[in-house]
Amino acid sequence: MLEHFHLNTPLLESLSMSKRAGTAVYLKMESSQPSGSFKIRGIGHLCQQVAKQSKGVVCSSGGNAGMAAAYVARKMGLPATIVVPSSSPQLVVQKLQDQGATVKIKGKVWDDANAEALRLVETEGLTYVPPFDHPLLWQGHASVITEVAASMGPSVKPGAVLVSVGGGGLLCGVAQGLKDVGWTDVPIVAMETVGADCLNAALKAGRVVTLDDITSEAKCLGAKTVCTKAFEYSQSSDLIIISELVTDQQALHAVETFLDEERVLVELACGAVLAAVYSGVICRLQDEGRLPTPLGPLLVIVCGGSSINMEQLANLRHKLHT
Repeated sequence: MLEHFHLNTPLLESLSMSKRAGTAVYLKMESSQPSGSFKIRGIGHLCQQVAKQSKGVVCSSGGNAGMAAAYVARKMGLPATIVVPSSSPQLVVQKLQDQGATVKIKGKVWDDANAEALRLVETEGLTYVPPFDHPLLWQGHASVITEVAASMGPSVKPGAVLVSVGGGGLLCGVAQGLKDVGWTDVPIVAMETVGADCLNAALKAGRVVTLDDITSEAKCLGAKTVCTKAFEYSQSSDLIIISELVTDQQALHAVETFLDEERVLVELACGAVLAAVYSGVICRLQDEGRLPTPLGPLLVIVCGGSSINMEQLANLRHKLHT
């Protein structure tokens, strides 16, 4: 069997984004993973540890975690049940079925789908694959930073790492990865969209809180509560985590600009991290003295996304531009 399921993804310099940011910008292209996003790193690692003797796996997902779980289960020869909320596009359901997964649609948001997944663990004896809240996931996701450190070489380190935050799994992995390679002085800029901002809301409240609803169109960021570990990292004196918000419109603009300039289509959740450069968040943070000037190379984790195609993009344009 494969040593692991994920690929060592390309680290590409973006000249157009570098020009905007006033410093070199490197893109870690997680959109080129076999399942379409970074999720396969953690989910592959977790499944190898806990699912070998399993009757089958169950995962609750807005899209990307489900795609990773379905892909890994198919490679391991295991049945997969993926529970998605009704907000998931038909495109996602079809892709999951193409991977051989059984798809169940439950509730309006991810939290509802997750409750159903946990019920199936109890009633059908399936192995639960959490989408973002598990130490084995974070361990797997940490490999993204280990790879970057190997690519950049010993004499270079990023000025900041930019990530999108949904439930906080990637943030936890990046934080762990920075510790692993000795880069704890590198700030993490954690990007969310307004209406899917569970980390930002927790930081404002000084504790983990649950959002009333997900009103953002970035459905893959749609966890109402950030995982406790991500909040703990944000409070830790060992790390620098800066939480920033962009609107859905800014995230969409970033998706469109990235498609034009880099010829890669990513989903709105990934647009949130790209908007840190395209909407001038990084330059503003420098003006405010929260990031240094000059700034070392920016590392942008292009988290990817399986729930986007040209039809979805047109739908988003229609919703957000009207």
